[in-house]
Order: sequence, then structure tokens, then C-alpha cells
Amino acid sequence: MKAYVVGNAALDETLSIDDFPRPGASIFGASLSRDLGGKGLNQAVAMARTGLPCVFVAAVGQDARGREIADRLAREPLTPRLTQLSGVATDASTILMAAAGENAVITTREAASALSPGQAVEGLAGAAPGDHLVLQGNLSAGTTGALLREARARGMTTAMNPSPLQPYFAPLWPLVDLAFVNEGEAEALGGTGHLLAQGVQGVVLTLGAAGAALITAEGQTRVAAVPCTVRDTTGAGDCFMATALASAALRGVALDAKALTHATRAAAHTVARPGTVAAFPTEAEFADILGKAGLPS
Repeated sequence: MKAYVVGNAALDETLSIDDFPRPGASIFGASLSRDLGGKGLNQAVAMARTGLPCVFVAAVGQDARGREIADRLAREPLTPRLTQLSGVATDASTILMAAAGENAVITTREAASALSPGQAVEGLAGAAPGDHLVLQGNLSAGTTGALLREARARGMTTAMNPSPLQPYFAPLWPLVDLAFVNEGEAEALGGTGHLLAQGVQGVVLTLGAAGAALITAEGQTRVAAVPCTVRDTTGAGDCFMATALASAALRGVALDAKALTHATRAAAHTVARPGTVAAFPTEAEFADILGKAGLPS
């Protein structure tokens, strides 16, 4: 079983600030890190580090940022399929990290939105029934729809984190098997019950310090969060989603409470350290989190 993650690839520049500025204000900040980022890239790296074979499909520009992303991805245990686009800047994110640990993220999506349906679908070459397609909200409506339809035709399992929220999501829910949302996203989308009524088979609701819940037509399964000291929440949701999907896939089962428990442990590792991809568990740490000696179970 493989995972095909299609989304955005960016470089993250994180700045430390005392507090978020008011409109019109100028404040001091300090550079904390420069790291790989982008929701799609985050999910792909985390999933690959679990040991699940992973293909990452994304668009970058023909520029220094694009080359740096390619070089850094070459050190990760995944298969990158990067489309280099002429005249398009590679995406980047600026992350403001307040002293309390909260963050605000400003990200571009020029390259991600320019990935055409044909280019994206080509990235699914080799996908087979039972493989996973993992999406977020950074691609265009046409490309997202084309990927979901292609995945259905191939018999793949589709998982989506609808972030950033886009108005084009509504007609696509019948093509989504698993949706990962936080409380704000769930509310904006009409609630978890509405997503299930639209055809989603399971909704994972992340609840921050209260843990997470898997909601299906049969009922709800809750798991607690892992207590930790929060230093940087950037990418924690991406790491959670990737770990949950990989845990179930590596064990050959449907998404379950154990997968969510593994995901909360991985997310706790992530928020306790600064950075994005650099804060994710390493391959050795993932082996400990997932208890790989006991796979499958």
C-alpha cells in the first residue's frame, strides 16, 4: 500500500515575536528557522517517516526556492514528483510565532494553484486499489476534482484536510472517504453530521488539548491528547493526519482508535519542538511511536 500526497510545497521562514501586531503597527522580531513547509509537503514527509511508501506530487517554480525544496526532499524517505513551472514563483510561508506559542501563518499558493489537472493526475501513475490519495485545500478546484475522480476510478481511499477552506469543496464531499477537520473548520462546513450526510465515510475532528474524535455513521470514538509543553504548533495538524492514516495503513486496518492515539503522540512530539518538518518525529521516533515491532496487529 502506498500514499500519494498531492499538495503544496513551500519554504517556511519563522519569526519570533512577543505578540501579534495591531494593524499599522511595526514590531521587532527574531529569525527562528528556515524549514521545509506547505501542508502537502508536511503530510508527505511525516507519512514517509512512518515507513509507509509515499509519493509526493507538487509544483515548484524554476527558482532558488524550488531547487532548495528538491534538494531537501532528496534527504527524506519519499518519492518526489515535482513539476517545475516556468514563470511561477515557488510558494513560501512566513510564520509569526508569539511568545505564548500561538502562531499565524501567511502563505502563497501561486505554484500550488498553477498545478494543472493533467499534471496532478499524471502524478498518480502506478496508484492501485487500496492506495491512499491525500489532499488539502491549496490546489485549484479543477485539479482537486480531477484528482478525486481519478482516485475513485482507481479504487483508492481518499482523505482530505479542507484547509485552507475553499468554496469549491461542497460538491466534492461524495468523493472523499475521510475528512480531517478542526473545530473551526467543522463549524464552517456545517458540522460533522453534514459531512457524513454528503457521503464522507468518516470524519476525524481534532480538539487540541481535548484530543480527537473519529466520527462515523455508527458512532464516535474519542482519544485523549498527550500532555506536553507547547513550543510551536506549526504543522502539528499535518503530522497528526499523516500519522493517523499511516498507522492504519501499516496495520492493514480501517482508521481506528489506535491510529488516533498514535497521531496524538506524534503531534505532541511536534508541538514540543520549534520548526515545521524539523520538529516532526524522526524515522526512529516514529518507529517507537507506532511500536513497529508489533506491526501488523
